[in-house]
Amino acid sequence: MTIVSDDPTWWSFISSSSFINYFVAASSTMVIYDWALTFGQEFELILRRRWSFMSVLYICVRYIGILFSAINILCMCSQMRSLLLTGGMQRFSLSQLPMYCIIIWYIGTWTPVIVNAMLGVTMIARINAMYLGSKKLLIFLAVTLLACTITSGVMVVIGNLTVSAQEAILSGHYICFDSMNMHMTNLTYESVISTAVWEILALFLTVWIVMKHFRQSRTGSAIERFKMLTQSHVFYFLAFAAMASLRIGSVSLNIMTSLSMGSDVFSGIWAITEVLQLFVLGPRLILSIREYHAKLVANTRADRGIAMTSFSAFQAS
Repeated sequence: MTIVSDDPTWWSFISSSSFINYFVAASSTMVIYDWALTFGQEFELILRRRWSFMSVLYICVRYIGILFSAINILCMCSQMRSLLLTGGMQRFSLSQLPMYCIIIWYIGTWTPVIVNAMLGVTMIARINAMYLGSKKLLIFLAVTLLACTITSGVMVVIGNLTVSAQEAILSGHYICFDSMNMHMTNLTYESVISTAVWEILALFLTVWIVMKHFRQSRTGSAIERFKMLTQSHVFYFLAFAAMASLRIGSVSLNIMTSLSMGSDVFSGIWAITEVLQLFVLGPRLILSIREYHAKLVANTRADRGIAMTSFSAFQAS
């Protein structure tokens, strides 16, 4: 049943929802803009090359991000259209709206789990290349990533068991409520903890092997190679750490139930950092390797003395 109300007490909620849309628009624009900036590299280093498993991962992560952003913009535009209509959205019948809201909720909760798993596979390939193809390490990383991904997936499944939707027209504004048990909501947000365990392990292994090579190697090419690997990984991890901190912080009742400007800004920054980690810095983990590998190939043709064993292994993955 649709809730119809002109009660002024809802105005703060309407204002909060509209304000958060600005952050949604900013995050979606960021993904599209980054794709436009890197499309030349994508065409040269991914699309024109012989396709590999890493190529497929890149395409999946990059274009899932674009699709995710497009859905966010469409949802935001639908809500903005409803601000101009007194009868709510006309694109969907009222009987369809709850299912529509639930589908959007599922997209928002499952996309990070799926994309983080894909990026985890990318991390395995990077780390395994840095450790020169160690089979024992490869098995260990694969089992750890699988365990962390399954844990996150199970937590999200349990957290979504009680989700439901309710449509409302408040002072002429269409609003879609996604309601669920508070403890279940917390479980969905806390699913990022198992992913954090994986990311910390991946960063530790990367820093460890880089420090080891810095101590043992004095060649400029080796130092530059591992510096590049560490730099792209550290930027990615910092974005993940910021996103995970904000996501866990949102469990606080002061943020979850507040309609204040500070709470809205907190939620908006969380949305931006999540998109930055998944759909901007995530694809760049692969793109940066491909770009540097292309430079090594060009340099090797001029100077046969440069070793490319680890990068060739990653390129062929």
